[in-house]
Parts: sequence; structure tokens; C-alpha cells
Amino acid sequence: MARNWIPVRGAQGVHSRQAHADMPDGTYEREISKEGFFGPAAFLHHPRPPTGWTNFEGPLRPRAFDLSRLNEAPGSPWSAPVVLHNAAVEMRFWKLASPMPALARNADGDQLLFVHEGAGDLFCDYGRIGYAAGDYLYLPRGTMWRLAPSTPTAVLMMQATNTHFSLPDKGMLGGHALFDPAMLDTPAMDEAFRAHQAEPGEYRVEIKKRGQVSVVTYPYNPIDAVGWHGDLAPVRLNVKDLRPVVSHRYHLPPSVHTTFVSDRFVVCTFAPRPFETDPGALKVPFFHNNDDFEEVLFYHAGDFFSRDGIDAGMMTFHPSGFTHGPHPKALKNMLSQPKPATDEYAVMIDTRDPLEVGEAAATVENAAYVDSWKTA
Repeated sequence: MARNWIPVRGAQGVHSRQAHADMPDGTYEREISKEGFFGPAAFLHHPRPPTGWTNFEGPLRPRAFDLSRLNEAPGSPWSAPVVLHNAAVEMRFWKLASPMPALARNADGDQLLFVHEGAGDLFCDYGRIGYAAGDYLYLPRGTMWRLAPSTPTAVLMMQATNTHFSLPDKGMLGGHALFDPAMLDTPAMDEAFRAHQAEPGEYRVEIKKRGQVSVVTYPYNPIDAVGWHGDLAPVRLNVKDLRPVVSHRYHLPPSVHTTFVSDRFVVCTFAPRPFETDPGALKVPFFHNNDDFEEVLFYHAGDFFSRDGIDAGMMTFHPSGFTHGPHPKALKNMLSQPKPATDEYAVMIDTRDPLEVGEAAATVENAAYVDSWKTA
């Protein structure tokens, strides 16, 4: 049912007429909004950056984790450390140095693998598909699969618990915006796949359900289908295939970069894009209250222009309930950037429900991250 929002239309004091542009001199804009960036919103103008705290204590503090320091390389995805989780989503960071000794199957929900590093092959019920860094690999719930790396591989795994992944409604942008559905590659039943099928011996299938793993053993390779048809299959999409929506006169909200959606969270992808060229347009992320969603960013590659001290393989976590925005160094380029375009790839996961931090993530936390907003 559509919401009948309380009908406020107002303005007071010194303010701009256009969000994220033409701010009054000497002010910093802060957005307070409903439903992420899709509901009613207010734009407040402050004489100082709204993140100018001198101290921040308690569970709402922003956190950062260097996942590249999680150096275990277990053969099973279900042994990979849990980083963040709630009832709707589970995120793990998995390093794999050699082919999986067993097949995996997720009975808890659809699986999305983001390949941070490495290359190799994914073998599954539907065939074989090669993978490389920057690939999203979507695996429908119940798919049997196995990764065979040709180079050491690191994967951010996202589970849509007891539900599905789908594509966002692209509205008036049209169905070919962001990426054409023709860019979604499906597995092939090729010679390499048939050779994999023919490998003799016992095969174990590790099936995860309700967080527990059951093992089913076959005297043959159960990935033995000789054909398939239909409108459900694993797909591959690389971040370099994305064509971000941009506006040269207005800094668009991060939700415009939504790549996959689930019932209680979304997955967005930040890819290189031109900076805004309008002189009055904001050219860094705007300060905002993340009151309806927990915000998670995994940094894949490039120069992360809105954050200081962030390297590839790190993850930041901003619990819902406080104001955040660009770091002080980024604010120096708020209205003028020294280069024409961004140079970053990052994965954002926004969840409606509070997230819990996994034990492994806590061991690689940068406890000083909360202080990175302090002015020098």
C-alpha cells in the first residue's frame, strides 16, 4: 500500500532551492530523508561540517574492517568467516587458493559472489562459466556449484536469506540502463564442463540450511546434467560492464547505482563516472542521516575519493542512526575536483534491519576509523 506521507512544504532561513547544488556560501548541506533517498526529505544548511565530532562512543560508531587481513583459505564457502549478518542477509569473505574439494549448495537462499581477486572457473548444474576480478556471480538457491581457481581468489559472498535476488525497477530510464540484460552471461555446457563431469571418484555435496551443513556423498559427479532450458540460471556480470547514470548538474544519490535488490536489502555498485561540471553542484557525497538503512561499503579497486585511509579489500560499516558524509580531505574538493572523473569500484550493501558484526571481522577492525572525520 502506498504511503500517504504527512504533507509538509516549508522553508526557513538561508537555504538553497535545489538539493545538492547552489548551497549558501559557507554552509554544508545535510539531508534527512525517509526510505533511503526515495521518500520525503529535508535539507538543512550548517556553518560547520555535520561530522565535526570530537568524540563518538557507543554501538552507533562507524566501523571499518580490513578484510584483506583475513588470510584463511578454507576449501568450503561455509567455512569462510562471517563478516556481517542479520535475519535477511549474511556476508562472508572467502579466500580460496585451490579448487574446492566438494560441491556447495545453499538451501538458505540465493547466493551472490563478488570476485574481489583472482580468476578461474565456476562449475555448476548449468555448465561452466569463467570468472575474473570484478565479476558478480549470481547463484539461484539450490544450485550445486564449485569454484576452480586458476589464481588465488578472494570473494565477498552475500546471501539473500530465505528469499531471492532480482534486478531493480529502472523506471523511466528504461530496461537497458545501467547494463543491458544481454550483458548477463549464463554458463555453457562446453568441453571443459564435460571433462569436469567425467572426472571419476566420490563427490561430496555440502548443503547449508539454517546455518548448518549437511553432507551428501555420491559415487559420481552429481553435476551431470546434459542440458537445460528455462528462465532461471546462474549469471555473471562484471563491474566494467556497468554504465552509471550521471548528471552534470546534480549529485545523484547512491541508490541510483542499485544493481541487485532483495526483500530487506539492496546491492549497489559504484563504478567510474564523470564528476559534475555545473559550478554550483556538489561533487562529493552529501552529508545525510542514514536513519532507515544500515550502510556497508566494500572497496574493490581504485582511488576512493570520499574516504581517507581506505584501501582495496577494506569494508566500512555505518549503523543506521547518525549523520555521516565525506571526510575532511574530500571536503576540500566539494565544489571543484582536480580530475574529470572518479576512479573507483566499490560494492554497497544497504540493509533495512540492524547488522551484527561477525567475530572474524572484529579481529581486523580499524578502531581509529571513527576519528577519521576529525579535522586536521
